[in-house]
Amino acid sequence: MFAGRNRSFVAVLLSVVALGGFMALRADEKEEKKPEPKVKRELKLFNGKNLDGWKNSMFGGDGEITVEDGQLILDRGNELTGVTWKDGKTLPKFNYEISLEAQRVEGSDFFCGLTFPIKDDPCSLILGGWGGTVCGISSLDFKDASENETTLFREFKNGQWYKIRLRVLEKRLTAWIDGKEIIDVDLTGKKIGIRSEVDPSKPLGFCSYSTKAALRNIVLKEIEPPKEKPAGADSSK
Repeated sequence: MFAGRNRSFVAVLLSVVALGGFMALRADEKEEKKPEPKVKRELKLFNGKNLDGWKNSMFGGDGEITVEDGQLILDRGNELTGVTWKDGKTLPKFNYEISLEAQRVEGSDFFCGLTFPIKDDPCSLILGGWGGTVCGISSLDFKDASENETTLFREFKNGQWYKIRLRVLEKRLTAWIDGKEIIDVDLTGKKIGIRSEVDPSKPLGFCSYSTKAALRNIVLKEIEPPKEKPAGADSSK
């Protein structure tokens, strides 16, 4: 009898220890989660009613650009169709985020070509290019989104909305789709640029390639720069 009780006690004790370890692990995970940056200024780039603040990028062969049901519609053109933000003076050059929802309505190529400023050079985030699955940054060290360290492949379903978020720091770019980080690249020592085809998108613009796209809830947030740890600081303290 006492042996049975001892075994029961040991089993309970092991369960408590295991639970404590699990809770400690969860606490560590929470501590490791990076805090969200403080927002200094928020600019709603699309009012959902008209193209106020935007202009046709005029790539040549563009599809029709309209606003329907709170969505900015880039109809399928002969290659590129897009819009460009008119007032570049209102835009920060780093320490900001752009968030939006985007959908590939029809077609099979990129539905979100987001060109954005970073210091004195523009850069582009491409989602769903090169036949529909390639994502990445164009360009880094003269290599576009299909051939540099940010290249990744994922499927996108036509008619489905995707939440996109891009963070631009002085020396780092990070991008998320539906809350999942897909790109995190250190820009130190890298040459930043864009493909010449999207030059009309500068300094900030969206375009699609032979694809009908829909965009909504486009917001820019200027953020506080992250605090850098002093050299030699003990990260455990």
